[in-house]
Amino acid sequence: MKDRKELFKEIEKHLLNDSKPSEYLNKKLNSGELDEYPLTMLSELRNTEQNKEHHPEGNVWNHTMLVIDNAAKNRDKSSDKCAFMWGSLLHDIGKAKTTKIRKGKITSYDHDKVGENMAREFLEFFIEDEDFIYKVIKLVRWHMQTLFVVKNMSFADSKTMLKETSLNEIALLSLSDRLGRKPLSSGKIQEEKENVKKFVQKVKALDKYNKI
Repeated sequence: MKDRKELFKEIEKHLLNDSKPSEYLNKKLNSGELDEYPLTMLSELRNTEQNKEHHPEGNVWNHTMLVIDNAAKNRDKSSDKCAFMWGSLLHDIGKAKTTKIRKGKITSYDHDKVGENMAREFLEFFIEDEDFIYKVIKLVRWHMQTLFVVKNMSFADSKTMLKETSLNEIALLSLSDRLGRKPLSSGKIQEEKENVKKFVQKVKALDKYNKI
């Protein structure tokens, strides 16, 4: 089995170069190479179920693999491809700790906040680049804002989000996240794309208003 730090760099190489990084990561999962800490933060996602209504693809691992493949299609649009792809891989890492059944439904409240701390713990095991770590964990922290802002939910906080990360990067991650479900009809795909556009427009409008 590879040294964990060597494996981290290998994962990064595939995230940055493969058209479908999921193929490599599924091989690593099935070979047991993700069964040592902190890589277990990833492998545990296969045992974390999701609400089938919103995630017909099944567990969080399945969803994450779809997300990174979608992210790979858009990574050239990112200002920091490496941070973007790691953010995509780690975006739902907090679900392993927060997923519970409440009133018969599977929920994962605050997985974005818990995930920010877990992503830091994960990355600090391998690297010491604080600027890079900060970029990634803030993508994890704010990846739910598209839903919150578009639906006018109380969790929306675009003002703080814009202080900590890039609207463009969150929009790219959110698009990959929202399309990381299977199956999706062509109508649903278009709806999700429109939701991301609405999110960007609304945040820009709010930001302009707050600066007046």
